[in-house]
Amino acid sequence: MDKGKQPDIETIRHSLAHILAFAVQDLWPGTKFGIGPAIENGFYYDFGFPSPISENDLPKIEKKMRELLAKNIEFRIKNIEYEEAKKFFKNQPYKLELLDQVKQPTVYESGKFIDLCAGPHVKSTKEIPAEGFKLTKTAGAYWRGSEKNPMLTRIYGVAFATKKELEDYLIMQKEAEKNDHRILGEKLGLFMFDEKIGKGLPLWLPKGYFIRHLLEEYMYNAEKEAGYLHISTPILAKEELYKTSGHLAHYKDEMYSPIEIENEKYYLRPMNCPHHHSVYKHALKSYKELPLRLAEFGNVYRYEKSGVLTGLMRTRGFTQNDAHIYATPETLENEIIGILDLFKKTYEDFKIEDYWFRLSLPDFKDKEKYGDIDNKDMWEKEIEALRRVLIKTKIKFAEAEGEASFYGPKIDIQIKDIRGKEDTIATVQVDYYSANKFDLAYIDEKGEKKPPVIIHRAILGSFDRFFAFLLEKTAGNLPLWLSSIQVEIINIGESQSEYAKDILKQLKEADIRAEIAKEDMTLGKRIREAEMQKIPYILVVGDKEVKTKSVSVRQRGKGDLGQIKLEKFIKKVKIEIETKG
Repeated sequence: MDKGKQPDIETIRHSLAHILAFAVQDLWPGTKFGIGPAIENGFYYDFGFPSPISENDLPKIEKKMRELLAKNIEFRIKNIEYEEAKKFFKNQPYKLELLDQVKQPTVYESGKFIDLCAGPHVKSTKEIPAEGFKLTKTAGAYWRGSEKNPMLTRIYGVAFATKKELEDYLIMQKEAEKNDHRILGEKLGLFMFDEKIGKGLPLWLPKGYFIRHLLEEYMYNAEKEAGYLHISTPILAKEELYKTSGHLAHYKDEMYSPIEIENEKYYLRPMNCPHHHSVYKHALKSYKELPLRLAEFGNVYRYEKSGVLTGLMRTRGFTQNDAHIYATPETLENEIIGILDLFKKTYEDFKIEDYWFRLSLPDFKDKEKYGDIDNKDMWEKEIEALRRVLIKTKIKFAEAEGEASFYGPKIDIQIKDIRGKEDTIATVQVDYYSANKFDLAYIDEKGEKKPPVIIHRAILGSFDRFFAFLLEKTAGNLPLWLSSIQVEIINIGESQSEYAKDILKQLKEADIRAEIAKEDMTLGKRIREAEMQKIPYILVVGDKEVKTKSVSVRQRGKGDLGQIKLEKFIKKVKIEIETKG
């Protein structure tokens, strides 16, 4: 590989997508080609194969790709006239469709493979580390993401600058597979899905719902202490509400089809905001009543394509930890500071540290998303308020253009999941837009009507996704205070069963969640079962423990702690629960 200036990893990944297509062209003549972009950690290419392939074919394709890389194939860009391109891609329907949207087509030649592409690419395959990539999986993908279009076969690959980076990534992915919340959810009996009910619609099982209820209870108390008022609003509303809010204009593809009721259209709500605005508007407010903080654990429904559904991480029905604050311009910054303080305290209690902040800004060149913005000065005002707060609170942050919502800029709290994928876990959005849309107002000190500034905020995001994130981050070893069963009591034989019942009674009186293991298995199997269920404490009780009024304690992650007086053990556990240790 040339020791001079090396191409960046995104360019290498994009170039590997072309080499993948070249290999497929050699191995399966007659294949129809879709698109092949670089993505986070790798690349993919969509193909219309003449006959089905499977993941068993990936090693063969990979081998062919390495053969091509060894040939030092050059990548050459070439401007081409529309008619010439049309003639060249006459047997490639997907390329012809793309061609109709390109003003000045360019193609890249890499040996015998020629693709409609704007680049950039490496100069030649010698700049691509041959041991730095791997094909990982195949998946079905509708052409251009629409279920109305043909289903293509998408081949995914990962790629890095060195073999070691690739190996480290693959080890991380293998570990992530073990701790996938879907696998843990099934093993621990927390939640399930049923095709008869519908894709992306989770069913919470007793243990899982109990833990989720604890999350909700935690947030209810934290929000109440911070001055929030909790409300409950319907999960559907008439069409007019979503026309006013702008969701039908900007979000319709992700909303369920309308329900006809008495000649009127109703939609399942994709967001809670319009409902909260209706609650605010119920009575005219004075500036003395602001800020008004309305919170709801609101159920929302979004039509996500089946290909992107991922357990509890990406569902079609979920519950948001949602709130809207109606503030005066003078109180705006203090409210944002208060939200960030609440966020920090919450994540400290959940022992989550590896997050960072992003100031998400509009990209006014994106006319589809921001085309109806007619007051850029207002947006600048909102952006400056958020930026000022971040600087004032000495929070390090990055800025990202095009990540703002259609009604305002936001502070997004970013985190990486166990697979290394970046995601937004919580958000704070400033909105001057909706007050005018909904005719929301308050009476100021001079007796004049003024529009409030609205802050949209979600501390845990959705309870569903946060639950999944927490499950994966802890590998199912949820903290003691969040565990549905905190202590498992195992008596060695029948002669200790009365003492086991007495232990259970004392634990329950101390508000410690406990159960006695069934006696239909050997002692070893009962201990292993409790460990597999990731129960924080196991108390083994024999004749010695009965005599000394003690328990033999096994702690998750630490093993055997030895014999402890029951009274002392209860005190230890209560402190751990109270301090969220």
